[in-house]
Amino acid sequence: MKSRWQRKAVLALLVLGLLLPFGIKADDDDDEEAVVTEEQTEGEEDDVEEVVYATPKALPNAYLTETFDDIATFEKTWIKSEAKKGGVDENIAKYDGVWAVEPAERLALTGDRGLVLKSKAKHAAIAAPLKKPFVFSNKPFVVQYEVNLQNGQECGGAYIKLISAQKGRVDLKNFHDKTPYTIMFGPDKCGNDFKLHFIFRHVNPLTEEIEEKHAKRPRDKIEEPFKDKKSHLYTLVIRPDNTFEISLDHEVINSGSLLEDFTPSVNPPKEIDDPEDFMPEDWDEREKIPDPEAAKPDDWDEDAPMQIPDPVAEKPSGWLDDEPEMVPDPTAEKPDDWDDEMDGEWEAPLITNPKCVDAPGCGEWKPPMVDNPEFKGKWRPPMIDNPNYRGKWKPRKIPNPDFFEDLEPFKMTAIDAVGLELWSMSDNILFDNILVTDNVAEAYQFAQETFDLKVMKIEKGQTGVIRRIINHSNKNPWLYGIYVLLVAIPVVLIFACCCAEAKDTKEDKDAERKKTDAPSPDDPQSEQNKEDSSQTAADDDAPGSGDEAEGDEDKGDEEGEEEEDEEEEEEAEKADAAEEVQTRTSPRLRKSRRD
Repeated sequence: MKSRWQRKAVLALLVLGLLLPFGIKADDDDDEEAVVTEEQTEGEEDDVEEVVYATPKALPNAYLTETFDDIATFEKTWIKSEAKKGGVDENIAKYDGVWAVEPAERLALTGDRGLVLKSKAKHAAIAAPLKKPFVFSNKPFVVQYEVNLQNGQECGGAYIKLISAQKGRVDLKNFHDKTPYTIMFGPDKCGNDFKLHFIFRHVNPLTEEIEEKHAKRPRDKIEEPFKDKKSHLYTLVIRPDNTFEISLDHEVINSGSLLEDFTPSVNPPKEIDDPEDFMPEDWDEREKIPDPEAAKPDDWDEDAPMQIPDPVAEKPSGWLDDEPEMVPDPTAEKPDDWDDEMDGEWEAPLITNPKCVDAPGCGEWKPPMVDNPEFKGKWRPPMIDNPNYRGKWKPRKIPNPDFFEDLEPFKMTAIDAVGLELWSMSDNILFDNILVTDNVAEAYQFAQETFDLKVMKIEKGQTGVIRRIINHSNKNPWLYGIYVLLVAIPVVLIFACCCAEAKDTKEDKDAERKKTDAPSPDDPQSEQNKEDSSQTAADDDAPGSGDEAEGDEDKGDEEGEEEEDEEEEEEAEKADAAEEVQTRTSPRLRKSRRD
C-alpha cells in the first residue's frame, strides 16, 4: 500500500509540474517576456559598470609600464617593424599584420584598452624600448603581461621577446625573427601541443657562441587560457640565486633552477667519450653463445612438414567426385549490347552446383590436414654462457675540451626592448599591461590595479546572472513552484525507491506465504477437512504424548499430577487455536501435514 501511495504522489507531482507553467499568467506572458529581456540587458550593463577602473600610474622604478590606455603615448612609444622575415616567400615576408589599440570585445573595463593583433595568417612585429637597459646584477628580473585570446587559438603564439641590448639602442624598425633576444616568454600552441615558453639565450664564456636553453614543461595543465576567451596574467620572475618562477593568474605553475631545469644544460659535462677510442676486434659483448659441442640428433628431420593429410580420414559416402562445385548459370543470357571483339567472349556467371546442395561435397576429395607428429622444425644448438664475455664496451672518458662552469647563468645579456614578433591563425589577440621591473611587490600591486579588476568584473557578471534569475522569479512567483518541484520530485523518487515495501503485490504475498507456510484466508475448506485437521491438531497436542508426558508418568506424585492437569488445560487451549488455524490453511498444505 505504501508503494502505491508513493507512486501516486510522484505521478501527481509530475502532472502538477507539467501543468503549472502553462496555467498561470498565460494572458500577459508576451508583454512580461519583453520587459524581462530588456531588464536582463540593463542589469548586465549595471553589473559591468560596478567595477571602477583607473589607469594606474607608471611605476617610477619600472623599466617599462605599458597599459595602452593612452593612444597618443602608445604611438610615440611603440614602433611597428618595417623589416622582412627571412627564409620565406617574398609575398609573405613583410610584417604586414594589423595592430590596433582598443577595448576588449566583452566585459571590458571602462577606460581600459589593449594592443590587439587584428589580422591572422600574417607576420606581425612591434616593439617598444625600455626606459633604460635592464642589466642582470643583484636584483630580480620580473616581466609580466596579460593575454586575451578573444577568438581562442588554433595555431600560433602570444609570447613576448625581451630584445638583447647592443651597442647603442636597438633599431626597432628593423625588428624581425632573427633579432637577438635574451628571453622569450609566453604561451604558444599548435594543434594539441600546448606550451608556455621560457627560453633564455646563454652565451658560452669560452667561445661566445649563443645557445638557447628551454625550461622544463610546467607541472600544471595550461590548456584553459587557449579556450576560455578571457584575460590571463603571465608572470616570470628570475632571481640572482639562479632560481625562477612562472605564474599564471597569480598561481605558480613552474619553478626551478637555471642550472638544473633547462635543456640543454647550461654547463657541459666535465668528461666526454673519447671520439678516437674504438672497440677492439677481439672484444666479445655476447653474454650467451650456441653450445659448440652440441650436435643435431640423428633422428631430427628438419624437412618434415608442419602438417600432413589426416591418415585416418575417409571420404564421406555420397561425395560427388565428377561434379564441380560451381557451374554456369543456365538461366543467364548474353546482354544485347555485348561486343565479343571489345568485351571478349561472353561467359555465363557461375552459381553453386544444384547437385551439390544435398551432397556431402563435390569435386576432388582431399583429406583434411592435421599436425605432423614428426615435425620438429629447424634444429638449433642450446645457448650457454660465453666464456669470452667481457661486458658491454664503452669508450674511455677524456676531459671535455669545451668544458666551462658558469655558476651565475642569471647574469644574462642585458635587455633593451620588449617586442612582439608573431604569426597566428587566430585574430583579435589582445595584449595588455606589460611590465618590466626588478621588484616583485610592484608587479603584484600593478596586477591588483589592472588584471584583478578584470577578474572581479567577470565574477560580478556571473553573480549578475544569478541576480537576474532571482529578479525574474520575483516578478513571476509561479516559477518558485517549479523550483520546488524540481527539488521535490527527485526526493520523492529516492524515498519511493529506498523505502517502498518490496512485497505489496498479490504475487509477492503468495510467494511469501509459500515460503513461510503462513495461513491463507481465501482457501476453501470442506467439513471433512475441518474435522480431519481438528482431530490431527488434537492428537498432536494431546496430554501424555511426547517426552514430557512420559516424564510426568514416571514421577507419579501428586505435585506432578497437578502440573499435568494445568498443562492439559494449556494444551487444550492450544489445540483450539490450532484447530482455528487449520480452518484457514489450504487443503494442499493440510494434506502434506497429515502425511
